[in-house]
This record gives sequence, C-alpha cells and structure tokens, in this order.
Amino acid sequence: MSELQLNIDAPESGAVYFADIALPIPIPQLFTYRVPTEFLELMQPGIRVIVQFGRQKVVTGVVDNIHQKAPEVYVAKPILDVMDGEPILSPEQTKLMKWMAGYYMCTYGEVLNAALPSGLKLSSESKIQLHPEKDWNDTHYPLDDRELLLLNTLDKNEALTYREAADAIGLKSAYKYIKSLVQKELIIIYEEVKERYKPKKVKRVRLSSAYAQAEELLEGLFQQLEKKPKQSNILLRYLQEIPVYQEPEKNKNGLEKSIFTNEGFSISSLNTLIKNGVFEVYEEIVSRFGASSVQTLKEINLTSIQETARNEVLDHFSDKSTVLLHGITGSGKTEVYINLIQEGLEAGNQILYLLPEIALTAQIVNRLSLVFGDRMGVYHSKFSDNERVEVWQGLLSGRFDFIVGVRSAIFLPFSRLGLIIVDESHESSYKQFDPAPRYHARDVAIYLSHIHQGKTLLGSATPSLESYTNALQGKYGLVELNKRFHEAKLPEIAIADIRSEKKRKTAVGEFTSTLIDALKDVLAKKEQAIIFQNRRGFSNYITCEDCGYIPDCPRCAVSLTYHQYKNQLNCHYCGHKEAVPLVCPACGGSRIHTVGIGTEKIEEELKLILPEARIQRMDLETTRAKNAYQNIIHDFEQGSIDILVGTQMVSKGLDFDRVSLVGVFDIDRMIHFPDFRSLERAFQLTTQVSGRAGRRDVEGKVIIQTRDPEQGILKLIQNNDFLRFYQGEMFEREQYNYPPFTRMIHLLVRSRDKKLTNETARYLANILVEDLGSKRVLGPQEPLINKIRDKYLMDVYLKVEKKYKIEAVKDVIRKAQLELLKKKEFGPAEVIINVDPY
Repeated sequence: MSELQLNIDAPESGAVYFADIALPIPIPQLFTYRVPTEFLELMQPGIRVIVQFGRQKVVTGVVDNIHQKAPEVYVAKPILDVMDGEPILSPEQTKLMKWMAGYYMCTYGEVLNAALPSGLKLSSESKIQLHPEKDWNDTHYPLDDRELLLLNTLDKNEALTYREAADAIGLKSAYKYIKSLVQKELIIIYEEVKERYKPKKVKRVRLSSAYAQAEELLEGLFQQLEKKPKQSNILLRYLQEIPVYQEPEKNKNGLEKSIFTNEGFSISSLNTLIKNGVFEVYEEIVSRFGASSVQTLKEINLTSIQETARNEVLDHFSDKSTVLLHGITGSGKTEVYINLIQEGLEAGNQILYLLPEIALTAQIVNRLSLVFGDRMGVYHSKFSDNERVEVWQGLLSGRFDFIVGVRSAIFLPFSRLGLIIVDESHESSYKQFDPAPRYHARDVAIYLSHIHQGKTLLGSATPSLESYTNALQGKYGLVELNKRFHEAKLPEIAIADIRSEKKRKTAVGEFTSTLIDALKDVLAKKEQAIIFQNRRGFSNYITCEDCGYIPDCPRCAVSLTYHQYKNQLNCHYCGHKEAVPLVCPACGGSRIHTVGIGTEKIEEELKLILPEARIQRMDLETTRAKNAYQNIIHDFEQGSIDILVGTQMVSKGLDFDRVSLVGVFDIDRMIHFPDFRSLERAFQLTTQVSGRAGRRDVEGKVIIQTRDPEQGILKLIQNNDFLRFYQGEMFEREQYNYPPFTRMIHLLVRSRDKKLTNETARYLANILVEDLGSKRVLGPQEPLINKIRDKYLMDVYLKVEKKYKIEAVKDVIRKAQLELLKKKEFGPAEVIINVDPY
C-alpha cells in the first residue's frame, strides 16, 4: 500500500481531502471534488466515482489522485458515490491514456471515453420514478420532509430527471435523497442509467435440505404426489439427474430451471413444488461466453521453416522490443504466433493479439480456441456492453490471460503484458479517424509494450513502408517467411483487359469472358471463388439520361449510392437515406439508370449469369447483425457457398481450403484514388486478396480486371515483388517529401458557414507558415468531399522532416489554436487535429 493510501486510511483529525477526477468528456483538465469522510478509506487512483458535473449532469469519473489542496477558482463539490472496491484502471492504463492524449493532441477525457466500455459509464440524463410494485404511503421506513416532498412530486409526474428532482426539493443536488429512496425500494432509476454492469444470472433449483437429508421424508412425499403426476414427474426427473443420497454434493448446484421448461414439464407444477418447500430457487452468475466445449486442446507443430522464423523472432527480441515478421500470404504466420503465445503464457505473461477487422476474429477465434480454450477472451464492438465489461473484468480477475481483439482492445486493463501481436499490421483499419482519439493501434501497441517492458510482433505479407523502413534501418528486427505452408504454390495471376473485351464484344456486362470462364471452371470442379470489389451498394449512383441529374446528399458533397435490396439511395458519410425517384426531380424524365457497380450489383449479375451457383455477399450491409460474419464464414468453410462477393473484409487473413479462384473486379479505382498512398494500398489489398487462393492442395488462380493492363504496378503484383515495389515507392516519396521521410499532421477546419470555414483555414495556415515556413504548410485547400453532415470542410496539412522534433511542431499548433480563440469571429469554427493521418 502506498504512503498516500496509508495517510488516507488514518486521516488527520478535521483534515479535508480532495480528489482530481478524470471525466469522459472533451475538456482538457481534471476536476477537483471534495472527498466525503465516509469515502476516504475507499479512495484510490483508478476507481470510478459518481459526481455531479454542471447543474444537470451526473456522470462517472475516474480518480486520478488524492490530495489536500482545495481548488482556487471554484468550490469543490462532494463526490456522490464510489462505484468500485478495487481500481478498474491500472497505473499502466492511465500512463498509456495520458500519452495518447499528448501524442494525438486530444483531451484525456476523450481517451477515457473511448477506453471505458459503455457498461462502465453512467448515463448523463438519468431518470427516477416511483417503484411500480411498492406503495410509498404504506411503508415501514421513516421518511424525512424532503423525501416525502420528492415522493409527492413523483406521484404527480411520470418521471423526473436528477435536475428536476433537485428543483422539486429546493436543493442543488438531490442525489443523497434519491439514493436513500432507492435503498428503501420506493423509487427506481431506469433505462438511461448504466451505473453498473449487470451480470448474467440463471435461475437454478435444488431439492430443499429437509428432503435431501431424510430419505423417508422423500418417500412420503412421493406417496402424497400419487394423484399429482405432473409434480411427481418433475421430482423424478430431478432425481434422475441428481442422485441426492449417493452424491449429496451435486444437490448444492441443482439444475437450471430452464431444463424443465425446455423439456416440456409443467412450469406451474414446478412453481407449486417451490412454493411448498420441496425445491428452492437460487440465482447463479454465469459467463455470457459460456464454458469451452473443448475437451482436448490441439497441439501446434511447426515446420522447419516456421521453427527457423520463430527462433529468429526470439533472437531479435533479445535486443529489440519490436520485430517485423514479413511472411507471404499462406506462409503460416499464424502457427508462429500460436507458438510464441504458448511460450508467453507458460512464462506467466498476458498476451494481446490484435486484428484489424471483426470479420477476421470470426475465423481466427475458432482456430485459437482449439489451442487455448477458456484462457482466451475476445473483445470487439459487435459484443454487447455487458459482454465487453465481462472481458474487462475477466482480465482484472485473472480469468483471461490471452485476449484477441480489434484496435479498442489496447485499452483493456493488462497488468503483466508480455507480448502484443499486431496481425496484418499494414491495415488502415487500425487507424481511428472519428471521433478522438485519432490513434493508430499499431503505434499505440508499441508504446503499450514499452510501458509493460514487453515485446511487439508486427506481422504482414505487405508491410507498410514505414514499418519496413524501420526494419531495414535496424530499429525493428526483421524476419522473412518466403515460402508457403507445406510448399503450397503462390497463385497464378492473370490480367484481364475489360476495355479490349468490350470492344471485341466478348465481355458479359462488366465481367470479362476470362473471369466468367474461370468461374464456370470452378463450379465444374466443385471448388470455390472470391470476387473482390472495394465498393458496396448496387451502383455508385443513379442519373437521368435526359438531363444528367444525379441525386446528391443534402448534408454532404457526395452523390447518393444506390442500394437495390432496400430500393434506397444512401449516403455512406452521414447515413442520409431517401427513396429512389420514379421520375427525374429536375426534368420530369423517366429514363433513370444506374452508373458504376458495387458488391450488390455484382452479386445480382452473377446470379443471372451463373444461376446454378450459390452466391453470398459479405460487406457492411450483410454483416450488421452480431453473428453475421461468423455465419457467412462458417457457410463458406462448410462449402454451402460457391462464390463469395465482398469488399476489403474478404481480403484480410481469411483461410479457406477450397478457394481456387480470386477475381479482383476494379483495380483501376484503387490505383487512381487521389491519395499518396493509393499505389501502396492497391498493392496491399490486391496481394492480400490474391493470397486467399490456392492455400492447400488446390491450385490457385487470380484474375485482375483492368482498363489499362500496361500499368507498372500490375507487373509487380503478378510477380509478388514487394521489394521492387518498396524501392520504387520510396524513390517517389523521397522526391515529394512524403512519409516515411516526413511526419504529417492534418488540420481539418469545419463549420456550417462556408465563408467562415475558408477564412478560418486561411488565418490558421498563415499563423503556421510564420513559424514553420511555407514549404511545410500545405493548403488551405478544399478536400475532395468538401461538405459532410452540413459542415463545410477545409484541409491544412503539415509535412515536417524527421530531423525535427514533433513536439515542437505540436507546440506551434497549440499556439495557433490560442490565436484563433482570441478572434471571436472564428468561434463557431472547429479545428480537428489528426496526427499521423494515414
């Protein structure tokens, strides 16, 4: 126990203590609250407390530190309640979150809000109402005047907010009286309140001790129940399962009540037996994840090549904290990961395995559970609030020591983290864009390992240029896996020219005959295919042939995407939806047609071209439900799907035995996207999705459709020549001062007034130019999409050479922000800062 805690356990007579509280709101400073005497012994950094913030909000905060210095500029409000007996945030977590707030130029409160699952936070607009099953006029509890006044007010109102309750009794805060009435079970706090995570409970029944200890009493009971067969059958069913006299210990646990319901027994007869004292009911807290059904855990045996790679990783870990494992698709990186995880767990360490997409967790979790069973927890956003809290608490309690998760898993309460594996480490999905903190999980993972004095393994077939540069320069260790698992061959990659086929009229709609013939061959051989198109929806947009009208989003500067299955036009930026017009709103014409092709249209057209094929789509629209990913992947693994059409989620790390063909539908759009990383991402995505083909005994083939087969990047993809691609891109990046030769920070200015946005951006850029020089400040300029959610946007980019300290640049940005604050006319404009935006 720390000296601070010892002092609080034995406080000075009359001493007043204060706690600095971090609140999950976007305000930079901590707030100081007075610690009531009854809470002094409970006060520790990292525990949650309930505090009043402003006049109307009651929120959850986290104690940062405890001291005796009162705030100078305001009177400290008291802490209302303590929610934890032990800290839920560790010192390591706090250190990580404060580093993130500084590095990514956001507030600690924003990081805290992202870190804590919703189930660990209190709603800011809680409501109270009278207890529906209690009569407050007929209670044995003593009630004071303010409690009576509050109950009378609730009698006349359906519900009250905390603020309304305080006004009703004439106080600044009614929390003390609300808490008292809740304890007396006269009022309830409902719906919006999420003060505490709610554990999952199941009702169980067991034979009461009187009958369990006296066999003759039970025999007498059966005689009494001779004319009540329904009750007698329930009792017999229980005794078949629980031999109370041969194995009396089993009766302590009894049976789940639902067993009787599921087997068709009379629930009213069961309730009668409970009422008569034959059975007793109790509740048991159970895990939402259930117990593992795995009896024998699977052993992983490495090949000689994998064994060599694993030994090289460990050798590098002896003097480097980060290692890049560059292994081609299908080389067996996962088996190397599993071996390293096993060694880490045997050494008593915790392990974090990061994946870029929820889609990947569906398949990899099945593989890992065969090896690690119940030791493994899974953490991602498709889980409910309560499920995420269970993983959080499972890590605190020691139930889990191995976590598989997406980027938000870096916030979990690790205490002895020995290894972080960042699989598919090149993936842009690791970058959080909105809201703050705008962090990159790969980079945060490296810092998190540093805090715990652990190691980080970055794995990828197509590493980012930054990671590969760090490895070549010796900052990271570098391990190469250049052969596929069990000597499987890399797929043959063919280029199909859609433009020339359309001229020769051999194309079938938007499909080349090369791709259609290959799909027919796959179906004939009873194999499987994946079609990759990195655009969801039916088509890019609809247009009027008569006047050229294209429906745009009223809130964003983008055309609406047509989704046929909902017969809707959707904005993929703000979520706006509208019906498809029957006639053109501009000219009244009826010749409205679709332009472009998305995953939905590919799925529909393939069903017409290949009616015998079983085709499934996997994109954002088809995977919104909690288990949709798992169901689609399971069906594909089982052979229930012949052709899987999908966006980039089909490109990442999935492993299917019978996939012999991958079709890349529109590579030109990726290559020519206006972004300095467009070639890098096109190479990565195409290489990754190509790697799904021919991973076992099945020979693989990849067909890339393009309108320009002479593009140089296509030859590099065909030859799987990452090194030449890397060298060419690095030459270009150096010429134009792009990462990894520079550091970038993106400043996005936005407001509802276009003129104000432009003027604010110009003023901001001018201030930055004064300190950084015009060569390092790009813009202001309008982005490709200059309006989103009714706000106009302007971009300012900073490109700063690596030799300069990034903290000095951030100080310049903070100074510029203060200058903007001095100008009242710029007040309505926001400046969003994104450090390392790509």
